[in-house]
Amino acid sequence: MTSLFTQEIHLSKRHDKIVSQRLILLQKMEDKLGGQNKEKASQMQAAETAFKRNLSLLKDIEAAEKSLQTRIQPLPRPEVVSLETLYWASVEEYIPKWEQFLLGRAPYPIGVENQNEAENTIQKEAQ
Repeated sequence: MTSLFTQEIHLSKRHDKIVSQRLILLQKMEDKLGGQNKEKASQMQAAETAFKRNLSLLKDIEAAEKSLQTRIQPLPRPEVVSLETLYWASVEEYIPKWEQFLLGRAPYPIGVENQNEAENTIQKEAQ
């Protein structure tokens, strides 16, 4: 009987030792997890701060680029803009006529006299 009682005491002490080791390990795991969470939060904060800084730098660079472009190429005078608009309107008006001629589907679009000159020019260039 004493042997069983001794064994019971021994097992009880061993159980207490295992439970205390388990508690120590659980505490260490909680501490490590808390440290990892703090580190992750710190990294997230650093990443967010870096993102905001980079966005601010990008806006500054774009503003500087825009400023430099306006200094290098000032806006054209209204007369130039007007002439440019008229030129492109004229080009758009004549594109369909010239397109057919250039594709070889229609005669020279301006007139018969000029057509002979154009054909001569094209023949000279082909030779």
